[in-house]
Amino acid sequence: MVGIVPIEDAQQKAYDANLDLVLVSPSPDNPVCKIMDYGKFTFEQDKRKREARRNQKIVKVKEVQLKLTTEKHDFDVRVRNAKRFLEAGDRVKVVIRFRGREMTHMEQGYDVMEEFAEAVADVGVIDRAASAEGRHMIMFLAPLKD
Repeated sequence: MVGIVPIEDAQQKAYDANLDLVLVSPSPDNPVCKIMDYGKFTFEQDKRKREARRNQKIVKVKEVQLKLTTEKHDFDVRVRNAKRFLEAGDRVKVVIRFRGREMTHMEQGYDVMEEFAEAVADVGVIDRAASAEGRHMIMFLAPLKD
C-alpha cells in the first residue's frame, strides 16, 4: 500500500523491481494499479481455471420412454433403468408418447407419471413436474442431494 503516486513514479518503481505495473481497477475516479509479475499472474489464473474445470461434475440427461399401455414388467424395467441413472448422478427425462385416441386420456398420463415418480422416490425427486407438450408428456427427475 503505497497510496496515491504519479504514474511516472509507479512505472519507475515497477521497472526498478523488474516487474510489471498492472491496472487492477480502471475506474476513472480512482484507478488502482499493482506492481507484479504479470506472466506469473496469468499463469496462476489459468491454472485455477483448469483445476475448476477438472473438478466440475457434468450432469447428463438420460431419457426413459413410456406409453399409456406399458405393461407392469416393462414399467419395472424402465423404473430400474431410471434408478440406475439417478444413482449415477444423471437427470432423467421421463416421456409418455400418446398415439391416436390416447390423446383424449391425458389424465391417465398424469397418473402414470405420478406412479413412476413414487417408484423412484428413494433415489430421486421431481425436478420439473409432468406437463403435456403436443403428443408427449414430459417430466424431469433429479438425483437426491447427499
